[in-house]
This record gives sequence, structure tokens and C-alpha cells, in this order.
Amino acid sequence: MTALFKRTSILDEALASVVQEVQRSLVVIQSGRFGAGAGVIWQSNGLILTNFHVVAHGHAHVILADGREFAARRVLHEPGLDLALLQIDATGLPAASSSDSRLLRVGQLVMALGHPWGQRGMVTTGIISGLGSVQINDARGSIDIIRSDVSLAPGNSGGPLIDASGAVIGINTMVVGGDLGVAIPSHVIAGFTDQILAPHIFQRADSHVTA
Repeated sequence: MTALFKRTSILDEALASVVQEVQRSLVVIQSGRFGAGAGVIWQSNGLILTNFHVVAHGHAHVILADGREFAARRVLHEPGLDLALLQIDATGLPAASSSDSRLLRVGQLVMALGHPWGQRGMVTTGIISGLGSVQINDARGSIDIIRSDVSLAPGNSGGPLIDASGAVIGINTMVVGGDLGVAIPSHVIAGFTDQILAPHIFQRADSHVTA
């Protein structure tokens, strides 16, 4: 039993450290009078990734994990994917790492970070329950999605879905897919961000995106 407790303690500590690191890259996004959503620092030069619906109704205001606040401008968006890139005037930020969602497997442990009901930096855990696609009102016709049993609520939109190593494998959305536990996978995000960030290279969990 002692050995089991030790292994459990090591796992708990490892996951807590992973979450703490990713929380440094998690931001609050306020837009107009429509409440607050989440976003993740995608590059250290001030690029923030979030859902389009989070910033669709007004000027975006970003609050970093360290409490600093910035006005943000939208530099790229795609409503069909429910994705948007924002730019703030800051450098040297703790950018998230990402991994290739095409390598995911059903049953894999995942965690969602966000600000459900205004509670900042909350984390929910679950497993990948399915890897599929949904129809969208776009020329593509459909997009790939990640389905999981993580609990999402208003305020989680735009926040990262991460694997056990802390790498971002998707961006949570409560619009695409029409139900809870849906995320836009990182390989779809790569195609979106490549419009201004080519060449895109998936980052390992122990590295950060550089400006």
C-alpha cells in the first residue's frame, strides 16, 4: 500500500505541476457586455488564441495570469472554425506548447482550463471519448473535432484542452458541435494560424512557441 500511495503522490504532483505551468499561459478575455471567455498565449510576442464567438461582439480586453491588462486587436478570425487570433502589445510572454492532435487516441487523459462562470483558472479532467467531425456552415462542409467528457461551462470557451504533458491539443468551444466537451484540434488550428504564422512547427511539451 505504501508503494501505491507513493506512486499516486508522484502522479498528483506531476499533474499539478503541469496545470500550474499551463495556467501561466491562460488569459481572461472580456469583450463588450457579453461576459468573459478564455484564451491562451500562442506566441511570446503577444499573439492570443481564442474562440471567434468570444470576441465577435466588441473590442477585446485581455487580462494575463500575472494581472496585467491589455487592449487587444483581432488579427485573424474564422467564424466557421470558431477561432480567432488576437494581438496585444507585449513581449516575452509564457507561450503554451502544442502537440499534433492527429496522434491522439480515444481514452487518453485530457484537461480543460478556463474560467467557468467567472471562476478564473479552473481545471476539469476527463478522457477523449471520440475523434470525429461535425458539419459547419462553411465551404469546408465539416471540420475535425475532439470529443471528451471534460465538464465545460460559460467561461471555458477559448481555453486550452491539454494532454497529460501540458501540451495544447485543442481549443475548447461551446458553439461548434452543439454539445459539451468539444474542442477544435491542434492540427485544425495549425491550418488556421499558418495563414500568418507559416511555417508552423508543433512544439514539444517541454518547449515553448517562440516569437
